[in-house]
Formats: sequence, C-alpha cells, structure tokens
Amino acid sequence: MDDVAVDAKRILLRYGVPIDVLDEVGEAERIELARFVTKTLLPERERRLREVLADRGYMELPTVKTKKSRAKGAQGPAA
Repeated sequence: MDDVAVDAKRILLRYGVPIDVLDEVGEAERIELARFVTKTLLPERERRLREVLADRGYMELPTVKTKKSRAKGAQGPAA
C-alpha cells in the first residue's frame, strides 16, 4: 500500500467509517472519499461521509428517533 492509500484509510476511520465497511471499499475509492471528506466543512464531515457511503450501498444510515418535547410548564397530575 502506498502512503496516499494509508492516509486515506486513516482519514476515513477518523470520521467514523466502520472497519467492516472500509474493507469493502477499494483503494481508489478510499482515496476519492478521503479527498471528498477533506473538502467538506469539519462539523459536517462524519454525516456527509456516511450519507455518501449509504448512497453507494456500503452501509445504511441509522434511523434517527425524534425526541418528544414536553410543553413548557406542563407538569404531572395535581396532587
């Protein structure tokens, strides 16, 4: 493996790509994805990378549960 491929693998691992998913991605595509990540804004990197991997069929995005909010001032039954 050359240095670019090793660095690409490290970048992808750094931003949350599971090892088992990374094993399925070819070397050239790893480099492409790492370049994509470095051009993405820092706060969005992990989310965008996972979206791209999901779009390419490597993984599924986790389902997001919405949090039920309580109405302000609402309290339990009066005693």
